[in-house]
Order: sequence, then C-alpha cells, then structure tokens
Amino acid sequence: MSRAIPPNLPSTARQLSALGERLRLARKRRRITSVLMAEQVGITRTTLGRVERGDATVSLGLYLRVLRVLGLEADIDLVAANDELGRKLQDLAMEPAGRGKR
Repeated sequence: MSRAIPPNLPSTARQLSALGERLRLARKRRRITSVLMAEQVGITRTTLGRVERGDATVSLGLYLRVLRVLGLEADIDLVAANDELGRKLQDLAMEPAGRGKR
C-alpha cells in the first residue's frame, strides 16, 4: 500500500511552478533541447517535463541535477543561507539569565 502524500499549500504549488518555469527558461536561453537536457541529466523527457512544471513529487536531488547541467548549482547554496529568525532566537537563548531573587 502506498503512503498518502499530503497536498501542498497553494503558495507552495505556485513556488514550485515558478521554479520549474525558471528552469525551463534557463534551458531555452542556453538553447538546450528537452531531449538533450533529459539525456545530460539522466532522466526521460517526461520526467524533465515534470521538473519544468514544478511537480512536487520530483526529488530535490533531481532538481539539483538539472541545476548542475544548467551551471546554476551554486544557487542552491542561497536557500536558507540567511536565517534571520533562527539567529535571533539563538541570540536570545545565549543571553545570560537575569539574577534570581535572593
């Protein structure tokens, strides 16, 4: 029996769709055909189509392989690089506790 995958929020679906579109446009700007791109990534053209549509069931590793073929693999390093909220929370936790009552 397969595991049920919870549906994505509409905002997540929009983000994935926009990512797929950006990858498709990057491929076209480089004048790489879908057949050649799929071959270089090591996937079928159908799977490449799923990536370029922003299919949420496609693995992150596959998106990374597509970025590598496009020469954009360094872009992934920018994801969550500036965790402003996390740093503030960490700083608050490191502040010395006030003196207790005597």
